[in-house]
Amino acid sequence: MEQKEKRGKFKGSLGFVLAAAGSAVGLGNIWRFPYLAAKDGGGLFLVIYIVLALTFGFTLLTTEISIGRNTKQSPLTAYGKLNKKFSFVGVIAYIVPFLIMPYYCVIGGWVLKYFITFLTGHGSDATKDTYFTGFITDKVSPIIFLVIFLLICAVIIYKGVSGGIERTSRIMMPVLIVLVVGIAIFSLTLRTKGEDGKIVTGLQGLKIYMVPNFEGVTVKKFFLIVMDALGQLFYSLSVAMGIMITYGSYVPGRSHLVKSINQIEIFDTLVAFLAGVMIIPAVFVFMGTDGMSAGPSLMFVSLPKVFASMGWIGNVIGALFFGMVLFAAITSGISILEAIVSSLMDKFKMSRIQATVFETTIALIIGIIVCLGYNILYFEVKLPNGSVGQILDILDYISNLVLMPVVSIGTCILVGWVLKPEFVINEATRNGEKFGRKKLYIVMIKFVCPILLLILLLMSLGLF
Repeated sequence: MEQKEKRGKFKGSLGFVLAAAGSAVGLGNIWRFPYLAAKDGGGLFLVIYIVLALTFGFTLLTTEISIGRNTKQSPLTAYGKLNKKFSFVGVIAYIVPFLIMPYYCVIGGWVLKYFITFLTGHGSDATKDTYFTGFITDKVSPIIFLVIFLLICAVIIYKGVSGGIERTSRIMMPVLIVLVVGIAIFSLTLRTKGEDGKIVTGLQGLKIYMVPNFEGVTVKKFFLIVMDALGQLFYSLSVAMGIMITYGSYVPGRSHLVKSINQIEIFDTLVAFLAGVMIIPAVFVFMGTDGMSAGPSLMFVSLPKVFASMGWIGNVIGALFFGMVLFAAITSGISILEAIVSSLMDKFKMSRIQATVFETTIALIIGIIVCLGYNILYFEVKLPNGSVGQILDILDYISNLVLMPVVSIGTCILVGWVLKPEFVINEATRNGEKFGRKKLYIVMIKFVCPILLLILLLMSLGLF
């Protein structure tokens, strides 16, 4: 009981929703969601994603937040408190953010670099084909920006739950939303003359994004689109990273949990959708459908060229865009760091400053190794899912494609079959609230989620 009283907490439901949504709204929403939507049939991917968000995503999000609020523990200790045999799931749930934090801060440093580039009026430099590669292969610059980004996250975490995370989220998230909406609207107004003399508009790009395209969609292709959307949900909702369990542990017992979860769902899905509205019409207008490429190249190679094509205002839009992405990266970065720091505090009784300094030091060391993976320590290895990568990609593959499905499968077995779904239902309705998707939740946590997660894991391992 003494541990619970000393534990930090959010001052209100709004602070929790903004912090959780801030965690969910990260780089995965902004560069991965638009790419998948463009690749997987536009509106077809959107429909599948929304359906999965309201079923699969809702189930995992509700489960993790409920575990956190019930145990008042971070992931490393929460699972063991519920059932000692499932302590290993907590260990894996701790390892996930531990692996993600270093390389996420490296990418956050990239975003910071581009924000400064556009803010200082040098956006045209970023359009050069060698700019991005030249930056990440440099032996010093990426490390400097890594340090700055990591320290920003560390300072916020050091200030605590209400004074750091909640206060930052209350400032950054409204600004982020305004920027996302503003840039999305601007993107729709774009127009240019194509090589054939015809006018190409942002609204035409929006049509490609929103209208389902069934061309070439076989049963196998449809299944792969479902798996893409399923994998995206991990990025979008911050589940299986220990984050939502940690944030859930800071939620006061009187809070309306179901209402907050619904708001997080809406918030995250809206931003993911608007990310596509920001990016796809703009890229379509100036680069056609060929401009859509996966991951970092979309944000750091394609978009700077799009901004340059806009004329003088492109530098302003570029600065606003990368400023928005930087805010999204910081709100996600602090949530990843907090999951680790909170675990160290709960398990080893460290103070917040001790845990923050310890993890920041470890993340810095590994982050530097990740940076050097593009020059001194460069190598390539073929991963089980068929992709080829180096240090950053290996960490991403292990954490996101292997360990996260394992954590979620373990969570589904614990809640669906050992504790029973009533554990979460009772926690979510402890103040007499209604649980609108109760029957859906029971079916999802016991049967549908574990099966889908197992398929996703087998695909990641190259076994399916």
